[in-house]
Amino acid sequence: MAPVHERGRLRAGVAFLAIALVLSLGVLTAQTPDPAPTAGPAAVAIAPPPADADIERFLLEGKVGDTHGTKKGVTGAQRAKLTTPMLTHDAQIQSIDEFKREFRTDRGVEFDFRDSWTFNVAAYRIDRLIGLNMVPVSVERKYRSAPSAFTWWLDDVLMDEGDRLKKKIEAPDRAYWSRQTMMMRLFDQLISNVDRNMGNILYTKDWRLWPIDHTRAFRKNTELKTPAHVTRCDRRVFERLKALDQPTLKREVGKWLDDGQIKALLARRDEIVKKIETLGASALFDSTTPPLAAPAQSAGPIRPPARP
Repeated sequence: MAPVHERGRLRAGVAFLAIALVLSLGVLTAQTPDPAPTAGPAAVAIAPPPADADIERFLLEGKVGDTHGTKKGVTGAQRAKLTTPMLTHDAQIQSIDEFKREFRTDRGVEFDFRDSWTFNVAAYRIDRLIGLNMVPVSVERKYRSAPSAFTWWLDDVLMDEGDRLKKKIEAPDRAYWSRQTMMMRLFDQLISNVDRNMGNILYTKDWRLWPIDHTRAFRKNTELKTPAHVTRCDRRVFERLKALDQPTLKREVGKWLDDGQIKALLARRDEIVKKIETLGASALFDSTTPPLAAPAQSAGPIRPPARP
């Protein structure tokens, strides 16, 4: 057996080697870069959805069949199979309409909190008013006697933003992805959407971005919540954004937004326009986003029935 003093030196030597090994591993870990993002699958051509007017008609008239809860979200949304003699397709149904004087989250306290299906319909209609063409078609219709939003269920979904980030996937066309992201963020500032999250940003297989679920939008703040998200704008959208006025919004979305919400939206619009104009001509770009569908051979949009 080794003497006590030798055993002490042995233990000290082992401890020193262990510390050296840990430190060297730490240095190696610090020097090892994060894995590079994976190139995403190439965009593939997919069938465009029907024209908006035809989708509206289908959502209003389709017979509701099998219905079940969706996997994501906290608003009690349902996925339902709708059928007409010409088409069978799924829709999302949301009936939530909650008001709370005070709502606490990990981000703080929101007063006069509202979570409502009505904002899905308003977001769709304002999207089309400014020529954004990113929000899926949504209409008002009763479900089990409750006023609800029926929204077209997207086909050919590739992933959501949460999956893209988790798997470190890069869009194959970074410039196209960047333009879409900038427009989504600008739109969220316009409608004061406080609930944009990784689960309600969807990509279809052509790498088109679809922002969904706007039940927590249309707050009455007149200033932008995140001005840094307004950086650039599609040139045609910008012109239509500037043309928005109170009579047009009252006519198109007055059923789902009150006068205060419309007034606040126009104030935020003014802030967006001011910032883009301050940034100059380089802040405008020409869209490369393909149209949603070919012109419809239909009688035109069907207006939802008035509320009883």
